[in-house]
Amino acid sequence: MRFTLLIVLLSLFSNISCWAQFSIRDEIRENPYYSGSNNVVYADSIPISYTPVPKGKKAFYISHYGRHGSSFLIHKKYYDLPFSVLLQAQKENKLSLLGESTFKKVSILYNESRRRQGELTPTGIYQSQQILRRMFQQYPAIFNGEAHVDAKSTPVSRCILSMEYGLLELIKMNPQLHIQHNASEKDMYYMNLRDTALYLHKMNKESKEIYKAFYAKYIDYLSPMLSLFNDTAYAKSLDLKSLNEALFELATNAKNSEKGKDIDLFNIYTIDEIYRLWMTDNVWWYLNYGFNPYNGGKQPFSQRNLLRKIIEQADSCIALEKPGVTLRYGHDTMILPLVCLMNINGYGQVIDDMEKLVEQGWINYHVFPMAANIQFIFYRNNKRDRNVLVKVLLNEKEATLPLESKYAPYYRWKDVRKYYLDLLATYAE
Repeated sequence: MRFTLLIVLLSLFSNISCWAQFSIRDEIRENPYYSGSNNVVYADSIPISYTPVPKGKKAFYISHYGRHGSSFLIHKKYYDLPFSVLLQAQKENKLSLLGESTFKKVSILYNESRRRQGELTPTGIYQSQQILRRMFQQYPAIFNGEAHVDAKSTPVSRCILSMEYGLLELIKMNPQLHIQHNASEKDMYYMNLRDTALYLHKMNKESKEIYKAFYAKYIDYLSPMLSLFNDTAYAKSLDLKSLNEALFELATNAKNSEKGKDIDLFNIYTIDEIYRLWMTDNVWWYLNYGFNPYNGGKQPFSQRNLLRKIIEQADSCIALEKPGVTLRYGHDTMILPLVCLMNINGYGQVIDDMEKLVEQGWINYHVFPMAANIQFIFYRNNKRDRNVLVKVLLNEKEATLPLESKYAPYYRWKDVRKYYLDLLATYAE
């Protein structure tokens, strides 16, 4: 009996490491758009079911950092390259039936995106409105009367518009709100820090070699790309690697635009190819923005000014009778490293084997879809209450912090504050 039990337990533990990988593979099989990493569309609706607030505590302040809503791809090449390559192939009668149908889809996306690269789409507008609507509905007391809302954005149109559409939604629900909003280079030192020193080490030689080896092991771009042409020799004369990269970007971003909602480019690929493309992209994001031990393990500290600002502003607002809300609008490349820096939901792990990212639960699209957001909700009994609690929401879902708390997912602010200030003190400029 004991031997049988041991065999069962060994079998169970040997399969635990595979569970995350297979569950993510299944998730992507059911919805290939999850393979889009930072192109994933924010959920249309969030089932809000939160852990009961500790007795006597009431939400009194919200601090937020959010990514802009759905947008067109930033880089024009992702539209231009596949359009021009497939157009020329069509002129020379080199497209297969799959290639012809793919060209029609690409043409729609190409025409829709002209002169709109990086711009907010109607889907992005809706996301920005609904996130703040849910915030208002969930914490009405914070937005009551002439509550103060301080909003800032990076000076990029998709971020500014995400902020403005969200604020308009708040005004519709309470016209008495006192709102300040701005988008200035003055705030970029924390809203979107350009840290040259860290940037230069991001993809160092060792990280590049790791990524190159992972890519070579898992990515076969020839098979899907050759299927688009009826002449193999012609196809192989093209830069199929770049074509594959561009087409996959279009495939994963399509649902962010109006015309793209009805376009499916995933039929170019098998499910296994889609999963491998995402898995390789997941590695790229970890190497660039996670605690990658091969480039010094410091990249998340690119958000040190942002985290410090969040702490400082929270301290200042806690002292007020009615603090209100602090909103900040920026980018995916702030959200992801901030989540890693704070080790929210375990994303601050140091992982030295890229094969184990999925197994360890480091899944990029769970962090930074379009309109991704981190919300810090503060609770107290009254202004004299020194035992202030804070709960963190990642994309409106309760998140864990790397601290002990008998109230979890609510944490004592003084513990959270000390933990992160001590962490920030370890970084040498």
